[in-house]
Amino acid sequence: MISEFLYAKIHRATVTEANLDYVGSITIDKALLKEVGIKKNQKVEILNINNGERFSTYVIEGKENSGIICLNGAAARKAQVKDKVIIVAYAMMTFEEQENFEPKIAHVDENNKLITI
Repeated sequence: MISEFLYAKIHRATVTEANLDYVGSITIDKALLKEVGIKKNQKVEILNINNGERFSTYVIEGKENSGIICLNGAAARKAQVKDKVIIVAYAMMTFEEQENFEPKIAHVDENNKLITI
């Protein structure tokens, strides 16, 4: 049997931009993506700590070490600049695979710079 499990998480990132005039997605600093193993175009779930919104979108790579967390298109209506968000990716695994799998969880500072994995 296959089920969906936590694969990676960027915890308490700060929204740096909201660009309504773009065709949907979230732009994330390439350095953060590398650290947790999230890939461009991968589906992610965004959890807005400030207002409780939860929504799914896909990832666009942002400039490496820029600290960018930009909600694009319709997602820009779900958060404001400076909101704190949790970015979560899931993966399909068997229960046996999951037993030996450790998700990568990145904790970032207010400038979206890595503190710990």
